[in-house]
Amino acid sequence: MQLYNKLSAKEREALLEEAGEDRLTISFYQYAKIGNPELFRNHLFVAWDQMEVLGRIYVAHEGINAQLSVPAKKFNTFKAFIDDIYFLKDIRLNIAIEQDLKSFLKLKIKVRSKILADGLNDETFDVTKKGEHVDAEKFNQLISDPNTILVDMRNHYESEIGHFQGAITPDVDTFRDSLDIIEEDLKEHKEDKNLVMYCTGGIRCEKASAYYKHKGFKKVFQLEGGIIEYTRQVREKEIENKFIGKNFVFDHRRAEKISEDVIAQCHQCGKPCDTHVNCANEACHLLFIQCEECAEKMDDCCSDHCKEIHALPYEEQKALRRGKHNSNKIFKKGRSEVLKFKH
Repeated sequence: MQLYNKLSAKEREALLEEAGEDRLTISFYQYAKIGNPELFRNHLFVAWDQMEVLGRIYVAHEGINAQLSVPAKKFNTFKAFIDDIYFLKDIRLNIAIEQDLKSFLKLKIKVRSKILADGLNDETFDVTKKGEHVDAEKFNQLISDPNTILVDMRNHYESEIGHFQGAITPDVDTFRDSLDIIEEDLKEHKEDKNLVMYCTGGIRCEKASAYYKHKGFKKVFQLEGGIIEYTRQVREKEIENKFIGKNFVFDHRRAEKISEDVIAQCHQCGKPCDTHVNCANEACHLLFIQCEECAEKMDDCCSDHCKEIHALPYEEQKALRRGKHNSNKIFKKGRSEVLKFKH
């Protein structure tokens, strides 16, 4: 029985291009008690591999967090399979605003201790006592209220390219970093202000809203389905769009354009730009914003040093990387000193 990928990303990419079939990029999450995450993980892999589903999925005792690419012609089969799982029946599926054939190139289902790295001890508070979920229309009403504090629960590199007008955008690298900072900054308003939160698809707010209620905030609200669902409702119901720029997404697309505004700048030359790339030097792989002119000038690299390494024969590059391990802490996601115009 196959329980892991056998094709490389390049091999899968070639097959997708050859097939040329439409695919849907989908995300969903659900907190639920899963007795045997490993067994559940294997059950999902066998079924989804047969459906040619690709994506990145985390399974834990506390539930599931999934970002997927599903063949459009097999969507009904996929939905029927999901509905047969009791805690996923009729789950809201966030369907991407912009579709891409190659948003994911592998099926990766991993068992984790948590489906969201929040750094919280869930036994210290009731995670089911969440904030009030609001749709796009109610959300717009709330954030127009002067008695509301609007908080972006995402990281700095996400909010840099797009956020809601008037939102507080914490300058943090991870979700767990933001929780205590926000509480400290807003501690004087636990009783009198509406605390309204949003994130990409809703999962971060799901946990954060319960945490802040536990910390004494009385009026806690969260955007149902996050930016993805908000945008769908805005377009479907012709509601005023309050989001400016792009919504950062965690797949090969990197972002979805929500408005025509470009609110970020190239990290190398400073011109208006909101296109995230990874440094072409695989030993670096830094995530940063780069315009087309700088990409051509720097050979898709973040620095002259990386450009020199990237120009070496591939075998020499591999030899330089041998024995070294890169991580997201090293990547720093745009915080490198080599980026002159990073604010």
